[in-house]
Amino acid sequence: MSKLVTIFGGSGFVGRYIAQRMAKEGWRVRVAVRRPNEAIFVRPYGAVGQVEPVFCNIRDDRSVSSALSGADAVVNCVGTFDRGGKNNFSAVQDEGAGRIARLAAAAGVSHLVHISAIGADTNGASLYSQSKGAGEAAVLRSFPSAVILRPSVVFGMEDGFFNRFAGMARLGPVLPLIGGTTRFQPVYVDDVAQAAVMGVLGTATAGIYELGGPEADTLSGLIHRMLGVIRRRRLVMNLPFFVGQIMATVLDGVSAVTLGLFKNTLVTRDQVTSLRSDNVVSEKAKVFADLGIEPTAMGAIIPEYLWRYRPSGQYAAIKESAKNLRKV
Repeated sequence: MSKLVTIFGGSGFVGRYIAQRMAKEGWRVRVAVRRPNEAIFVRPYGAVGQVEPVFCNIRDDRSVSSALSGADAVVNCVGTFDRGGKNNFSAVQDEGAGRIARLAAAAGVSHLVHISAIGADTNGASLYSQSKGAGEAAVLRSFPSAVILRPSVVFGMEDGFFNRFAGMARLGPVLPLIGGTTRFQPVYVDDVAQAAVMGVLGTATAGIYELGGPEADTLSGLIHRMLGVIRRRRLVMNLPFFVGQIMATVLDGVSAVTLGLFKNTLVTRDQVTSLRSDNVVSEKAKVFADLGIEPTAMGAIIPEYLWRYRPSGQYAAIKESAKNLRKV
């Protein structure tokens, strides 16, 4: 019988790419999620019955143990940007990560891959980075041989980065940014998935890897690149951090007053704090090169899915070509 991998959060942005790759490797794939009925789309990643979504609440030992039953390897892709509620930073990225590692070790799982983030640090400035750092520590306490991956901002067809800003660019002539001078090193989602698969297969040495693409740029620079791809001219306005902090405080306050009826998905105080720090690979970190992976450049991927934000959509190239035709 083929081996089984349980992927917690396997229907999410990164998780679905890992699921596809593991199915191609011939493994059975169990996608553990909170809403399996919304993750049915993962089934066609493999043969009939090869990829199956199952219910799991990572805040509950019994639920996690059930999802781990019979698994040869585990990947934890679960993360959150929610500071409050039951599924907050601590519950998901610290306690949840530790629970998965502890129960995986007890179940005799051979390999564990944990998806973290660049900047993870128990002493970090933001609560997000602190919870990510605490989660890594909890994983290593129970599963010292784990492979931990720390990607920079991840891009790809379903991303919440370039898609988000491209969508904003359609709304008006000005594109406001907070942290425009902060540096990022965008990494292609399938490259992260490839690294995760190496961890599952045991071909990656245990340890922490920081994953960034071949290019690093400021947030403002990345947005200008994106605007070039979608053929739109916009005034990119870099707002001071104190302005961003005021905006985030007001939005967080409205969310609190309305008891969550209004959910702040624009910018939170913790995100503003995170934006004060660069999000790039550190000099002494293990990187893609240590895995034998050559990261994919942004320019090779983002035009393939951002074309829909162009004024003429899929017809943009045809119109541009038509302009070069000689008038008869």
